[in-house]
Amino acid sequence: MPRTAYSLRGRLLAWLLISTLVIGSLALIDTYREAVKTANTVSDRVLAGSALAIAERVVVAEDGSLEVDIPYVALEMLTSAAQDRVFYRVDGPPGRFITGYQTLPSVGDMKGQSAVFVDAAFRGEPIRVAALERSASTGINSVPFIVTVAETTIARRQLTQAILLRSAFRLLMMILGAAIIVWVAVTFSLRPLYRLGDAIAERNPDDLHPIDQTVPSEVEGLVETVNSFMVRLQSALDALRHFTGNASHQLRTPLAIIRTQLALSARATSLEEARQAARKGDEAVAHAERILAQLLLMAKIDAAGSTQAQPLALLDLAALAQEITADHVPGAGDAGVDLGFEGEGSAPIRAQPLLIGELLRNLIENAIAYAGRGAIVTVRVAVDDQFVRLDVEDNGPGIAPENRPAARQRFARGLRGEAPGASPGMGLGLPIVEEIAGLFGGQLSLADGPGGRGLKASIVFPLGSP
Repeated sequence: MPRTAYSLRGRLLAWLLISTLVIGSLALIDTYREAVKTANTVSDRVLAGSALAIAERVVVAEDGSLEVDIPYVALEMLTSAAQDRVFYRVDGPPGRFITGYQTLPSVGDMKGQSAVFVDAAFRGEPIRVAALERSASTGINSVPFIVTVAETTIARRQLTQAILLRSAFRLLMMILGAAIIVWVAVTFSLRPLYRLGDAIAERNPDDLHPIDQTVPSEVEGLVETVNSFMVRLQSALDALRHFTGNASHQLRTPLAIIRTQLALSARATSLEEARQAARKGDEAVAHAERILAQLLLMAKIDAAGSTQAQPLALLDLAALAQEITADHVPGAGDAGVDLGFEGEGSAPIRAQPLLIGELLRNLIENAIAYAGRGAIVTVRVAVDDQFVRLDVEDNGPGIAPENRPAARQRFARGLRGEAPGASPGMGLGLPIVEEIAGLFGGQLSLADGPGGRGLKASIVFPLGSP
């Protein structure tokens, strides 16, 4: 099931908007509280001033009662565009009503405070009440009284709403501005990715060279991974091309021989001629099988060489060489070759057992095939300082010193001396050995065999550590 693509720009904007809305909502809640507090603080000061202005006009009459002349300025202080209604009352001791709105809620016990502000309701409307306690002097003593002033809260609510709306508007403008900035910034920031996509899209399908494009540091890891993948893909394709090319070239001759022998067997006039053609065809099939096996091994080596991280095991080269040598003793006896092994103790190296086994088989089989009947082939493993040395030597015809560099190349034939009964080669034995050795830090060298005769193939591996 294909995955739905998403927009990086859209995700960034969504995260910005969601986070800003959450933070903005919290900020608006706090702003509302501050707006209410500010509106109350401003209006309470006016209420307190109005109550103080009324209190200053309270005097003691000749009969000891309190009189008050309400100044209009005290009430005009509370007028606003919101058309709030204003109420007042003056109470003398002990709670005796003097003037004003008698049903206006009173504060009650002021507990020694000079001014008290409370919220209440009057005539079905919410009001804000300010109460001020003062004393009027008679010259002998003082008469306490309380001035209560109240107003409806329309102006306060309007002020709170105005502060809140302005804050919300500024926050909205900030969100829109940030969204525009993010949109533009992401667009400019993604341009290198667009250029990268265009560069890849314009490439030829066969062009697997690493991408050389300037990208943000956050994308460098992705580009490096893609480049690494393209290198591995190029290696795999090259190995496939080599395999198909070599297979088509190397198998052409055996297949032609097989077809020829089949045609000869079909036209044979006697059973012996048909058997001889079938035998030659069978030899060609066996030769084709060896070619395919070697080509597949070369492809495996190429694949292992293109893999950066190889799972290397610690193996005992001496034990492995002794085992593989023992496996080839019967075949060597049939070919008239005396095959033996020399080596004591362990010889640890770090390598892939499967490929090292193929290396040993190629060296031993080459020596048996080319040494000839009556030859002696010796496999030797020894540990020298920090190295492990593998020798496979024979006293056969060998390879002339001037031909040894060419013998390391793939499909180089006819470089080894002729030996009686030697089978035709494919020119892959020593190249396979050298390439496998190189995968694990080994080096192949060719020299004369014992007594200056034959060939001695030596490989030096780094000593493996646990």
